Amino acid sequence: MQFLDSSARFSALGFSAGELAGSDLIRAEIHPMEEAQGFRALLDLEEPKYTIEQIAAKVGKTPSFVAQRLKLIDLVPTAVEPFYADAIGVGHALLLARLPVDQQEIALKACFKEIYNGGEKPTRVLLPVRNLQFWIDSNILLVLKDAPFNKRDAQLVPSAGSCADCPKRTGGNKLLFTDFGKQDACTDPTCYANKVQAHIASTVAAQPGLVQISTSYGGHQEGSPVLPRNKYTAIRDEKPKTKDDAKRPEFKVCKFTADAIITEGNDVGTIHKVCANLACPVHHPKQQTSREDGAWKAEQAKRRREEAVASTTGLRVLSAIGSAVPVRLLKRDLLFLVEKLVSTMDERNVETLARQHGIRQKRDDGGIKNAFTAILRRADESTLSRVLVESTVLIAASRGNAAAVLKDAAAAYKVDTDAIGRKVRQEFAAKEKAKKAAPPTAKPTPKAA
Repeated sequence: MQFLDSSARFSALGFSAGELAGSDLIRAEIHPMEEAQGFRALLDLEEPKYTIEQIAAKVGKTPSFVAQRLKLIDLVPTAVEPFYADAIGVGHALLLARLPVDQQEIALKACFKEIYNGGEKPTRVLLPVRNLQFWIDSNILLVLKDAPFNKRDAQLVPSAGSCADCPKRTGGNKLLFTDFGKQDACTDPTCYANKVQAHIASTVAAQPGLVQISTSYGGHQEGSPVLPRNKYTAIRDEKPKTKDDAKRPEFKVCKFTADAIITEGNDVGTIHKVCANLACPVHHPKQQTSREDGAWKAEQAKRRREEAVASTTGLRVLSAIGSAVPVRLLKRDLLFLVEKLVSTMDERNVETLARQHGIRQKRDDGGIKNAFTAILRRADESTLSRVLVESTVLIAASRGNAAAVLKDAAAAYKVDTDAIGRKVRQEFAAKEKAKKAAPPTAKPTPKAA
């Protein structure tokens, strides 16, 4: 790189030769790391004292530019080396530098993708800055408004202090995180997890009768005080929207209703209402009702039918949305996004997505996720675009109001959900009619003695 002496230019901006001594700002074309060191040298001067805003005004840059350049000094050595070698760009380096040291090492690997071209060693390809930003948003940043603990409690984890005074949150340094707007997120998932665990411990200690529950689908550890999913019924916080919803157990409160804290799975640390009594007639009616009760059987059959209709309608809508997706992104970008999304999905959603594309492998045959990922790597741009939208809809639906998510997606891609719903109901009605019209199977005549 060609460096040109430009001390006269900085002198004209108001910096003296003494102020610039030892600073790399005296060259016109300098590496961003050296520029950061020059800004740091100016801030460290005892006399005169400079602020970020004053330096920005002197060099004709914005305060945000100077603040982000200064942050490059916090890059870990393993990131500095490829930065100097132009293996990563300044955009990648700025995103990495904003993260805690232990997270920079992990995020650095997300800057690249290894492509196998038949050789012994894969080719390492640098991904665009937007891919790294997406990875950081998905794997590191945690929105603080959703935190279950008191963000102003400096004694929750004394070594970490209060979130309000933490420089590692995006809302605490507007110059460094100008792209976040009003959103306030934590950039240190390790510290965040420690605070969640401390919050759970202090909450359970203060309320010994608090039920501990798990929202994960994994196996239950013997002797653990945490109740697995099949040992309790979660009671919904929102009000039922329809009369049919009002009849469902999860919208009802019983005499056994108690407060519970999630200690495993999703939404860890949050408090919810549950019924953990398996003998409760409200939330476990199946155990209180005789199998010979015809009315109960009819109600259960009706409910299963409605669930099947809703599920089939949802899958048809998802398929119609996928068919309407245009081809826009490069195949490399599409494959990266799809693989990352599929890796975050649970086995059930991956199986649903795979069946949408004709893959019907059983879960115990090596893993549906691995089989689906292998097929995606051979897919074209159109298929990847479709899977990208479908997987996004499935993830959003599993974490919120599934009907609302499908409705929004259908509106975006101009899918007629009413027509699909009518057709599904007609199909189910035809099947039931055919089933009723079928003659009963005659019992075999006993042989004569």
